[in-house]
Amino acid sequence: MTGSAEPANRAPDGLGALLSGAVADAIRAARGFAGGVYLRTPTPGLLRLAVLAGLPDQLFRSWWRLPLDRPFPAADCYRQGMEVLLTDATETMRRYPQLAAGLPFQFGSLYVPVTGSSSSFGVLTVLRPSASDATDVLPDRDRMTAVAESLGTALSDREKNGSEVTWDSEPLCVHPPADAPPRCAGRFAWDPADGTVTADDALRSLLGTGAGAFPGTPEALARGLSPGDPHALLAALHETAAGHPPTHPLPLHTVGGGLCLVHLSPGRHTPDPPFPVRGTVVDPGPGPAAAGAADLLPEGVFALDRLGLITYVNPRAAELLGRPHGELLGRPLWQAVPWLDQPSYEDHLRGALLSPEPVHFQVARPREGRRTSLAGRGDTWLTLSVYPGPRGLTCRLIPMGRIADTTRAAAAAAPDVGRPAEAASGIGTSVSSVTTAGLYHPIVLAIALSEAVTARQVSEVVMRELLPAFGGRQLAIYLLQERRLYLAWETGFPQGFLAPFDGVGLDAKLPGVETLTSGRALFFESMPRLESAYPGIAVDAKVGARVFLPLIASGRPVGSCILGFDRPRDFSTEERAVLTALAGLVAQALERARRYDSEAALARGLQEALLPHRLSAHPQVETAGRYLPGTEGMDVGGDWYDVVEAGDGLALVIGDVQGHGVQAAATMGQLRSAVRAFALGDHAPDEVMSGTNRLLIDLDPGQFASCCYIRLDPVTGIARAARAGHPQPLLRHPDGRAEVLNLPGGVVLGVDPHARYPVTDLRLEPGAVLALYTDGLVEKPGADIDDGIERVRAKLSGAGTPHARPGASSLSRAADLLTEEARQAAERPDDIALLLTTRRSRRGQRP
Repeated sequence: MTGSAEPANRAPDGLGALLSGAVADAIRAARGFAGGVYLRTPTPGLLRLAVLAGLPDQLFRSWWRLPLDRPFPAADCYRQGMEVLLTDATETMRRYPQLAAGLPFQFGSLYVPVTGSSSSFGVLTVLRPSASDATDVLPDRDRMTAVAESLGTALSDREKNGSEVTWDSEPLCVHPPADAPPRCAGRFAWDPADGTVTADDALRSLLGTGAGAFPGTPEALARGLSPGDPHALLAALHETAAGHPPTHPLPLHTVGGGLCLVHLSPGRHTPDPPFPVRGTVVDPGPGPAAAGAADLLPEGVFALDRLGLITYVNPRAAELLGRPHGELLGRPLWQAVPWLDQPSYEDHLRGALLSPEPVHFQVARPREGRRTSLAGRGDTWLTLSVYPGPRGLTCRLIPMGRIADTTRAAAAAAPDVGRPAEAASGIGTSVSSVTTAGLYHPIVLAIALSEAVTARQVSEVVMRELLPAFGGRQLAIYLLQERRLYLAWETGFPQGFLAPFDGVGLDAKLPGVETLTSGRALFFESMPRLESAYPGIAVDAKVGARVFLPLIASGRPVGSCILGFDRPRDFSTEERAVLTALAGLVAQALERARRYDSEAALARGLQEALLPHRLSAHPQVETAGRYLPGTEGMDVGGDWYDVVEAGDGLALVIGDVQGHGVQAAATMGQLRSAVRAFALGDHAPDEVMSGTNRLLIDLDPGQFASCCYIRLDPVTGIARAARAGHPQPLLRHPDGRAEVLNLPGGVVLGVDPHARYPVTDLRLEPGAVLALYTDGLVEKPGADIDDGIERVRAKLSGAGTPHARPGASSLSRAADLLTEEARQAAERPDDIALLLTTRRSRRGQRP
């Protein structure tokens, strides 16, 4: 946790007020206890938390920035434009394991996109109690969607008026909407134009003055509400008049020693500042009777609101916390009690804020004058019990007595390893990279590595998850091949600096080599220490620290990993142990990626051998085929197309085998061969489908396939079609009108040995274009497949005069046009096959 009590940003032009109001409405609509809104930023691919309601921003700093490529619900919600509903912790773990690893508590959550007429602005999110059934939450989701739609409309209006709708600073931290209105202790208004303050009767009573005795100046108001520090209120009044109200209520100590919260807002009756200021003084509670009773308890009792502000503390709690009453009340817990500022304690407080169950843990109060995160002799051990409530947390402190070096004490106070430094890159640290407890690093890294299948993806995970967690800025990964280390990935080093070390042998006197050959991690707290251990070694900077980790998987050497730091730093015993253990996880992932690369190469070679290199031709028919492999997973799949001579006609075939990899490519080859054999025998389309279906069932590869088979007579244009669970073909008529055909079909191949496949007759006019395709061309994550088919149909309709390379046929240009978007996409979740066919009106004439 940081020591900052309030975020440094201010909401420009009322954007923060608009977002805060929407978050409050969303929390009410979804019956939640906390919420927030992520907004887009000037940095592409990054969302920022703009408003956080009901939770201390310091405890949730890890979630301030959200890269859109991360597997988190808010990122998916923004990218796909669809609501995400997580009913409980089990559902969260199943769908988003990295989020569950960072917040392993019992709560549900809702995420709704905020969109305008032509823009996606961000995501509204609400945390709520767990639900046993998703149907119980659907009405809440619908009400929250209405709030998001209203916010999207308001943001669109701001954008049309020329206001920027982005967020690039720290979040506003606000209280959640209260179930009951707070106890108002009085209201006032200040007009900076004439300097007068008007107060209602309740506030004058609180100040101890009558109507005539109150001077009506801001100085008198500040002295009456906060005699110990009137300047804080005066400064806040002037900031609010300038249009920058404080993002948190202002805590002030009254004459009687109690706490009050002052809410300030600009009146904006004038077009330009200074604005009139409105203020509300709130008594946060508990009431006098409750406070008096708690003051007499022999146990320490204190209360926190949902933002972590201490709203009550009894004398015994002040004694046990080691701070005077006046230094505790009205301050954030981690500021008032610095020795509670530890990641392991943070995790317990997060649990109390997010879960309904009480939390009990031990804390070590250091000896007087001793500020440390490790428990040692003389520390006083306390049991801290935290009881969640709708308006905040009630905490109880019970002393355990002095405990020496015991296993239990050491375990209870074990510090988090490697306090993170926020990344200085443009997008900052990833959501899951900042530690919450000592075990968080291996859990999050292991989950992220399980999703990485190539060496590049493994390296990206290490850069994103491991490097920022320890405050690193540089990373290099070398892989072992034929007793030499080759550079596989680098980031943060000067350009070309690592080139001389690429391909070094295992006999080189270098730390990256020695760490692998010895199996020991090497830690250098400063560059002079590195130069002393390896005289003459080239270094890229005179300051900083370096860590060299061996990458060894199941006793087999894989390579070396280098972490670089901008400044000299020590490495604790715990940090050394965790980094060494994490290196083992990285090595296992790289070894798995190496096997994957070998299998992927085999699959690509197999598929290239099985796909047709030349399509059967006919003087009156022109065809054009395209195949694009996917870019996720095994890259290659089971999509294929073919044109086969069938008697005096041609068979047009397209198919899609479920899955990816070697097995899918092999099954595709077997099906293609079977279909070709049936086609060459000029079997009827239904017989081709039935025979291929039985063959796939007999082979029993554990896969199924879709297929569309059309037998075309080139002279008459008569076509007979059979379809097995495949997307409907498209037909572009000679006049440019394109339609989706409605061919009846049977189930996919490989499921039912008795399946029947009806045959449909149609006619392909000269100049018409028949389009067969696989679902990769029309499917997008989060979008309806019918919308994708309509998009391709519209493109085919307008493909009469496409812009393409000179000399290419019209049909080939149309194929390029239909696959252009997929070819330019950075990611293709599935492979794509496309086959276009047209008839010439007479020999040699193109359509």
